[in-house]
Amino acid sequence: MSREGAGPPVVVEVIRDRLCFAILYSRPKSSSNVHYFSIDNELEYENFYADFGPLNLAMVYRYCCKINKKLKSITMIRKKIIHFTGSDERKQANAAFLVGCYMVIYLGRTPEEAYRILMFGDTSYIPFRDAAYGSCSFYITLLDCFYAVKKAMHYGFLNFNSFNLDEYEHYEKAENGDLNWIIPDRFLAFCGPHSRTRLESGYHQHSPEAYIPYFKNHNVTTIVRLNKRMYDAKRFTSAGFDHYDLFFADGSTPTDAIVKEFLDICENAEGAVAVHCKAGLGRTGTLIACYIMKHYRMTAAETIAWVRICRPGSVIGPQQQFLVMKQTNLWLEGDYFRQKLRGQENGKHRAAVSKLLLAVDDISISGVENQDKQEPELYSDDDEISGVTQGDRLRALKSRRQSKTNAIPLTVILQSRVQSCKTSEPNISGSAGITKRTTRSASRKSSFKSSKNKHTLSVYFHQSLEGARVASLRSLRSGRPPLLQVAAVRMSSSSSLLSIGNGPFVSMSCSVLRGFQDEDFT
Repeated sequence: MSREGAGPPVVVEVIRDRLCFAILYSRPKSSSNVHYFSIDNELEYENFYADFGPLNLAMVYRYCCKINKKLKSITMIRKKIIHFTGSDERKQANAAFLVGCYMVIYLGRTPEEAYRILMFGDTSYIPFRDAAYGSCSFYITLLDCFYAVKKAMHYGFLNFNSFNLDEYEHYEKAENGDLNWIIPDRFLAFCGPHSRTRLESGYHQHSPEAYIPYFKNHNVTTIVRLNKRMYDAKRFTSAGFDHYDLFFADGSTPTDAIVKEFLDICENAEGAVAVHCKAGLGRTGTLIACYIMKHYRMTAAETIAWVRICRPGSVIGPQQQFLVMKQTNLWLEGDYFRQKLRGQENGKHRAAVSKLLLAVDDISISGVENQDKQEPELYSDDDEISGVTQGDRLRALKSRRQSKTNAIPLTVILQSRVQSCKTSEPNISGSAGITKRTTRSASRKSSFKSSKNKHTLSVYFHQSLEGARVASLRSLRSGRPPLLQVAAVRMSSSSSLLSIGNGPFVSMSCSVLRGFQDEDFT
């Protein structure tokens, strides 16, 4: 994947005399006139298998903050700033993706303009692939990604003025819920809940009750389950949510009937819709993509790009070609839906709508007449009970990967700040403590309050058949309550021994790493 020393260096100008992007095969040194920097080892994609990008929304935000800070820095006011990448083609593609996003978001460039600037001379970038194991037959390009970002801005999906970096990075973690907003306040993709909160087979499982406070705080009114039943739907409906089951096999594509019912549910939902399968990636991303294509007329490639920027790993294998096949017909349905909604009744529009309605009636969403009658039933509980499925593998990979990243020595945890939340049920409603990131980190402003002789610490506990047991010490990048249950642990200032109390469990959290600031992105 690398081409060390292959060809001459490439340098393109992004902002005249101020900002450049370069592909270099040796590490340059900054001078009094030029400042070089690289993000190749700073903003890295966390792959499942052979997938390598695009980088997620939080990384795009961090990069844009970094560039804006450098451009405004007094010490760099007379310097040319050059973002360089090395010989790894995968990192070249991700670096170019970030530069192109900055041009589209902050410089007002069109997707074609940004793409043309990056494709200087004979420069080329490898396209992005899906998170499936094995070979790939469908790719998305940088241009697809730039169009996705541009249209997301146009439709209000993307607004960095209100983007909450802390919340995104907190809740995307497996231990904190593994959820991402695809369309803010409209569509939430999340990992499938289980009957109880625990750690099993290398990944975190959360009960429905863990999500309920967060859902209520964010106006989620509807839950759609796409996988087999791992929990009783009454645990959501009894809390006031609408809950629907639309089963189809892991890794497969939905039938026409499922797509139609999903769209009907979403179009009639009073609030936001939370969708899940097992990992919340393949089936979940596919159906949300159908809604986006119908109602926002984005192409299949643009839609896949956007869903993956929001939630990496989404839409897998044949689901990609499925969306391409559905594109034209979903657009037609969307056109009819919008015309009907506008209620245009003059003769010209009535004729157009009637003609369009006849066309839609004559075709199925997949463009194959009566396809539903010919297709076998894809879903069976046995399909997912009999063995480990694609969703299981992807979820385990994500959980284990993040656990390694978050592992912190005990000595570091003992120095961390603690915030307690007096609830008896673990949940992900910690958003109340998450505020929009400003130029000064909230964690830096807060003081560490302690008693004279004792410090309360957080130690995570996981549920098991034998009861609560200590599973691991995990760090959070900010002090918000995790999903997992924790116990109150006290340490005497005169003793280095830890003792676990027998009192009731309480939800607590520890802040291990100092919160990043926009100014710190150097």
